[in-house]
Amino acid sequence: MAAPATPRAAADTSRWPAPRGRAFTRAQWAVLIGGFLVNVGSFSIYPYLAVLLRERLDVGMAQVGVVLGAATLVQFASAPATAAVAERIGLKRSLVAALLLYSLGGAAFLAGQRVPVLTVAGLLLISGGGSLYSPAYRSYLVHDVGDEHRPRLVSAGNAAGNLGIAVGPVVGALFVHRPAVMFAAVTTVYAGVALGHVFLRRERRVADAPPVEPFRRMLHGVAVLPFVVTAVSFYVHMQFYQYLSSYAQGRMATLLFGAAMMGYSLGLVVVQPLVAERVGRMSYPAAVAIGFGALATGMAAFAGGNGPAVVGGVAAISVGSAVLFLKNDLEALAGSRRSATVAFGQQRLAVGVGSFLSGVAGGSVYGAFERGGFLPGFWLVVAAQCVVLPVLVLTVGRWLGRRPAQDDL
Repeated sequence: MAAPATPRAAADTSRWPAPRGRAFTRAQWAVLIGGFLVNVGSFSIYPYLAVLLRERLDVGMAQVGVVLGAATLVQFASAPATAAVAERIGLKRSLVAALLLYSLGGAAFLAGQRVPVLTVAGLLLISGGGSLYSPAYRSYLVHDVGDEHRPRLVSAGNAAGNLGIAVGPVVGALFVHRPAVMFAAVTTVYAGVALGHVFLRRERRVADAPPVEPFRRMLHGVAVLPFVVTAVSFYVHMQFYQYLSSYAQGRMATLLFGAAMMGYSLGLVVVQPLVAERVGRMSYPAAVAIGFGALATGMAAFAGGNGPAVVGGVAAISVGSAVLFLKNDLEALAGSRRSATVAFGQQRLAVGVGSFLSGVAGGSVYGAFERGGFLPGFWLVVAAQCVVLPVLVLTVGRWLGRRPAQDDL
């Protein structure tokens, strides 16, 4: 005899899946295309920001670092707050508002040729737009769908964004010597996507949605273990992203390195949707083992210090990241007592925490090995951390899970 349906299961039957024969609704397609275009625009600018700020502001790299650090702080530290805003005003309105901030930022970059300080304003506006856009974008894709559809939709959102990250620097390189044309084009893209999103279907209220809580409780209900694992994931991952370019100089052709890094992003685009359903069914410890195992393999390969070793290492990290980043988000959604919007905002804060720790600790360790004349040893240390840290986190998490239940953060 079949068990009676639970209230949650009964609610799932009323949700709006994609029409038969289609993977996504029209609204989801529009948001996915928008996410791709936004990242093409943003990442056509980001790789050249340090040079641009230095030229326009006529300052040293220390001052440039302060500006970039402030922009990173705006993007990640404010994510729980902007997610809470999106939860209140709605996802469609948040997407449009974020794209207006992006558009104003692009216009400020364009005007910064004559008034250099507007370049800083443009960077902060785009960072603020990203902080609001990211949780609303990802939450819109999974809004009002059953849990079984989440792996496919989260991976599709990530794939669209990563494809934009891969294409953006190439587009930027075409216009790097014509910044006015680049900023005008980027602003037009942002404004066009904003206009398109005005016509999105407004999300409906879900009957069993978690209650909206006060701003002071923006971190309440966080899924602690996925938050910590995400922070650790980006702590080790960003050491690859931040320091490999410096390490690769003189060890491999610049063109080969650029192709490898583009391959990294394209690998995420291809691999994550292919493994999404399997990752969704996989246990968290298994996904953590596969993800960090691939990261450890890739970091250790970098110690080889030549082109093939670096390319192989990047490929391994691409596969590991595809599994690990997706499972972290799925576990956060499953374990959070808040809306998907707030859960994604909390995850973005975890990314910021890990990235910050990577910059502080990783830079010091890299510098120590550089001064000691044995840079390959840096990657072996990072590889060891990929093995030790997740074991430590999961062990502590399992121990805490056996304790009497207490209120989360």
